[in-house]
Amino acid sequence: MKVIAAFLLAVLGGNPNPTANDLKTILGSVGAEADEDMIKLLLDQVEGKDPTELIASGREKLASVPSGGGAAVAAVAAAPASGGGGGGAAPAEEAPKKEEKVEESDDDMGFSLFD
Repeated sequence: MKVIAAFLLAVLGGNPNPTANDLKTILGSVGAEADEDMIKLLLDQVEGKDPTELIASGREKLASVPSGGGAAVAAVAAAPASGGGGGGAAPAEEAPKKEEKVEESDDDMGFSLFD
């Protein structure tokens, strides 16, 4: 990820075709080690391609990836049924929801947004 971030920073900085040395310089400026193999792999993969188009195509691919809690809920719901023995699955009980009261504090050390 850090190599990709360095590449995108170089592009945002106005360098449409960053080199391996450009990426090493960016990574070195924040004290990160530059992995030669990863830099070479990235530059080979993006050679001749527009970074904006790469990001757009990546977003399209991510749109089909489930990102909600549905998979975890399905796995938890299926677990009791696979436990073996003993009749049907019992309905899941909902945990009681706790309502937390947020108390306002006057410990703002004398600073106020509207004073």
